[in-house]
Amino acid sequence: QVQLVESGGGLVQTGGSLRLSCAASGRTFRDSAMGWFRRAPGKEREFVAGISRSGGSTHYADAVKGRFTISRDIVKNTVYLQMNSLKPEDTADYYCAAAWLMADAGTNDREYDYWGRGTQVTVSS
Repeated sequence: QVQLVESGGGLVQTGGSLRLSCAASGRTFRDSAMGWFRRAPGKEREFVAGISRSGGSTHYADAVKGRFTISRDIVKNTVYLQMNSLKPEDTADYYCAAAWLMADAGTNDREYDYWGRGTQVTVSS
């Protein structure tokens, strides 16, 4: 019933930027904290960034803090991940997730109820 669709991934050189978008269907977007996760080849899925239901609070993994920015547009039902100063270590499939009725975003992926199919980000050296 709730669908999340990521877009904006691609190939970029080290130091470049990408902006990922996650379009959410339904009205539950306003009732959900949102998060971005990623899975690099051969590694487990990890938390990247999260934003509260109201958009007033954000959280970032240490590896991306200062380089990535998460935001949400309530009217457009869309959450964004602006990625700057990209590194080869950022290469991964990036997933958008929604935690229904959660006021704030947690780092545990089991807290999230809905997931997108992912968008690939490749950072070349």
